[in-house]
Amino acid sequence: MSESRVERLVAALDRPSAIPPQQRIFANRNLRLDRAELIGFDMDYTLALYDQPKMEALSIKATVDKLIGDKGYAEAVRSLPFDSRWGVRGLVIDRQTGNTLKPDRYGITGRAYHGTRRLDRATLRELYQRERTRLSNARYAFIDTLFALPEAVMFVAMVDYFDANPEGSPGYELIWDDIRDCIDRAHADGSIKNLIAKDLANYIPRDPELGEALHKMRSTGKRLFLLTNSAWDYTNPVMQYLLDDTVATYPGWRNFFDIVVVSSAKPGFFTMDRPFVDLGADGIPRDTLHPGPFQRGHIYQGGNLKEFEERSGARGDKVVFVGDHIYGDMLRSRKSSAWRTVMILQELEKEIELLDGLQPALASMEELERHLRQLDAEVEEKQVIMGLLQKMDDADDGVEAARTAARDTLARLRDDLLATMSAHEAREQEVDSAFNPFWGSMLKEGREVSKFGDQVEDFACLYTSRVSNFRYYSPMRHFRGPRDRMPHER
Repeated sequence: MSESRVERLVAALDRPSAIPPQQRIFANRNLRLDRAELIGFDMDYTLALYDQPKMEALSIKATVDKLIGDKGYAEAVRSLPFDSRWGVRGLVIDRQTGNTLKPDRYGITGRAYHGTRRLDRATLRELYQRERTRLSNARYAFIDTLFALPEAVMFVAMVDYFDANPEGSPGYELIWDDIRDCIDRAHADGSIKNLIAKDLANYIPRDPELGEALHKMRSTGKRLFLLTNSAWDYTNPVMQYLLDDTVATYPGWRNFFDIVVVSSAKPGFFTMDRPFVDLGADGIPRDTLHPGPFQRGHIYQGGNLKEFEERSGARGDKVVFVGDHIYGDMLRSRKSSAWRTVMILQELEKEIELLDGLQPALASMEELERHLRQLDAEVEEKQVIMGLLQKMDDADDGVEAARTAARDTLARLRDDLLATMSAHEAREQEVDSAFNPFWGSMLKEGREVSKFGDQVEDFACLYTSRVSNFRYYSPMRHFRGPRDRMPHER
């Protein structure tokens, strides 16, 4: 006989709370879920986690079709080597030079490529290390969503192609603008989403634990809402695929949610004053919007933050929003409201798996860094002593012997320093290549947190790899962020 729900709960009382590392939720700052009344979710790349290689292939094909058919690009573009490894979140496209860069949290570029050719240190220093890379500058485009990765992949390949065929080049800025325009139109006209909707299982791996995670939140009195930029005709089949028949007590996906908002136009939802449109229970627009609170079972379109808070009866830190987009979901909701935020980083599972396997290499790298600091200090100290010896009178007893000893010591230390620097560089390359042969870890740039990692820290109260990870945690959980420490406190 199968175990009853009561028996499972009783058994859980004695079970230790061991959560697999890849399914953990990480806190940047304190967040008390017990105080949250309303928990919201984006759909694409949040509730629905796409098969990234298949999505990139589909997006690139649709974009190339439009570049050739609508923009007049050569047919040869179709056969370019579009290598997905060239696209990671946190890259910056320099529209003027055709370069792709990866800045750290301070806006200093640690590495850059022109097409697939890595820029040497002198060029890197001249172009990008004399000042910070400011994302507000229209010269730059920031790759911060999984949807945008194909754009970087295509740009890298097309820079190489047009550098080899300059007579047909429209220029780097126009190449980028054309890629952006074509991929946007491919999403907007259904070239991509229509194909996905016809074969959801091929593009969206179904998470069998998602329904249970949402049910667990509802079971403690939380209200849930869906807030997506996707239109109703795409949202409905995707959500049916994700949640229908996952929990016996929910007849359909809409029963999980108290409020459903589609075509929300984030980030404009948080900053503009677009009205809500009531699509009723059948997805057909009404002439007038029902006054008062949102009606459960109705679908709403568009809208804005102020009216959402009024109609939902929850505002500020009583609302937690879960999304995947730094700008559209995290930054704008944090700057325009006091909503608390949770970011879904689909890549995090792989990053944590790699980090676990790289612990010996990371420990070795830290040891090499400690040795480098010690050697730097010793070399600097011995240089001072050597300088003092050089100023002493040659006639003084033992001066020449002391100089010889100092020179020998300095030579030995410098050799050790060079060897240690070489070993550290090799170890750093080993670690970087394990994540990505061109860009390293998504969340790091050299010794520093990457610009993308910095934004995750700044704008996401919590982050995790998938929504279903919440099943491991109580909906009343008090997530505690790490204590901020300055170097002298460590």
